[in-house]
Amino acid sequence: MPFREINSKMVEATVVPGQKMYSQRGAMLAYRGDVSFTPNIQGGQGGLASMIGRRVANEATPLMTVEGSGTVMFGHGGHHIQVISLTGDTLYVEADRLLAFDGTLQQSTMFMGSQGGVMGMVRGQVTGQGLFTTSLKGHGSVAVMAHGGVIELPITPGREVHVDPQAYVAHHGDVRNKLSTALGWRDMVGRGSGEAFQLELSGNGAVYVQASEEKL
Repeated sequence: MPFREINSKMVEATVVPGQKMYSQRGAMLAYRGDVSFTPNIQGGQGGLASMIGRRVANEATPLMTVEGSGTVMFGHGGHHIQVISLTGDTLYVEADRLLAFDGTLQQSTMFMGSQGGVMGMVRGQVTGQGLFTTSLKGHGSVAVMAHGGVIELPITPGREVHVDPQAYVAHHGDVRNKLSTALGWRDMVGRGSGEAFQLELSGNGAVYVQASEEKL
């Protein structure tokens, strides 16, 4: 169920019978056709376990199940929207950045400590990003929100990417992340108000970076 970009802050999705999609509550701007919107209490395809993980972390983002026949326009808070297509791989993204996604995608919740051990947990506390991150896997499309637009930076073996934690939006692929400490003059590098930490991403995949240090 691909999204059609209307402009940088609005997307349109075609809803067909027998296929579900999920959106953040309040993201529907307008629709045409016979489309229904139902509160989803199980957190999408990830089911109850996914919902409990986010509840424990106090990070549950209310979702709506969208189904029927017609077209729906989505947008939220005037944020810029980036459409990401998945072809069997996994996208890791903060739950509150999810605008809408295909119901065919398998949703789950990953504990950040599992990537980088203790440093993964430190990352969540220091950067303001959650200890739990939502993952979406399979074939389909995801619309994510960001401030000021998004750029996709490739990550290849031997060429890691360092990102200001506040500018991080999402990543996909076989990517490892860890929190690194900036020293000396590097303390003032980036847009994190002198934040002395950076996210170092290595492996094979891509990271999405927003043009702002603002959180949603």
